[in-house]
Amino acid sequence: MLAELDTIQTEALAAISGIADETALEDVRVGFLGKKGKLTIASAGMRDVPADLKKDVGQKLNEVRTAITSALDEKSAAFIARKDAAAFASIDPTLPARPLPKGGLHPLTHVLDEAVRILRRMGFALAEGPEIETEWHCFDALNTPADHPARNETDTFYFENGKLLRTHTSSVQIRTMEKELPPVRIIAPGSAFRRDEIDATHLSAFHQLEGLYVDQGVTLADLKGTLEYFFREIFGSKTEVRFRPHFFPFTEPSFEVDLKLHAAGRAAKWIEIAGCGMVDPAVFTEVGKKRGDAAYDPSAITGFAFGMGLDRLAMIMYGIPDLRLLIENDVRFLEQFRG
Repeated sequence: MLAELDTIQTEALAAISGIADETALEDVRVGFLGKKGKLTIASAGMRDVPADLKKDVGQKLNEVRTAITSALDEKSAAFIARKDAAAFASIDPTLPARPLPKGGLHPLTHVLDEAVRILRRMGFALAEGPEIETEWHCFDALNTPADHPARNETDTFYFENGKLLRTHTSSVQIRTMEKELPPVRIIAPGSAFRRDEIDATHLSAFHQLEGLYVDQGVTLADLKGTLEYFFREIFGSKTEVRFRPHFFPFTEPSFEVDLKLHAAGRAAKWIEIAGCGMVDPAVFTEVGKKRGDAAYDPSAITGFAFGMGLDRLAMIMYGIPDLRLLIENDVRFLEQFRG
């Protein structure tokens, strides 16, 4: 039996060394290691080997199998290396590679990055909150009465469990005051959702940037100076900014902020860009009830809040005529913002 195994090994190694292609290599593998291969048949004869020789024969059988398998693997690797060499023979690796298409940031990302950069330089910290909100965080805590149109199902996306998709990122202001003691100076960029008809100036999912500053002695002059500086950093030092009285449930007094746009060949015109105001004392009172302390006592602190649409900022900054271009992923449009 031992002599037979030596013979099988010698034959197999000789056959493998003379193989010229992968097809022949597979034939040799089957001929020696397949179900009816010579080594497989020899292995079946182990049952007839005397007990005192089984150990030696079994060890020899494993040695022969290992030698044949190793030789087959080496030959296969040689064939693969030869094919790879042939494939690369006509390639000059010193030639420059084909240039890859250059990507770019979405215009909304450009606007967001610039806005955050300016406001963080002014001392505002980034804050985040969930897009699926409670009515208390989105409306009640912001002094929005139960019969306010914004709370209607025709304006807001509600879930069956009573929660909703936030209609503004002002809810992040409430969540921040719940957790942190004043002074608070935060900005909250993020998505908001409303049941608007989608057209050139409206989307049902849009992007906002809200800001909140709460401390002792915060005044309307602080609010005005903050926003004037911000918009002049964004649109240029000569940008004209005006504040018009308005109404928001959560600020008093409240204002809408307009910018005067100068377009080539057109008369200059004012365009609404943001809403703002001094935080209504009722908001501080509601937060105090939730916290169970006097950290936001409206007789001791004041604050201002502002909010603006990042989509609208992008439209003005880049002269985009239709909001829908921002969500259509048209490469022809997005290619303009590379670099």
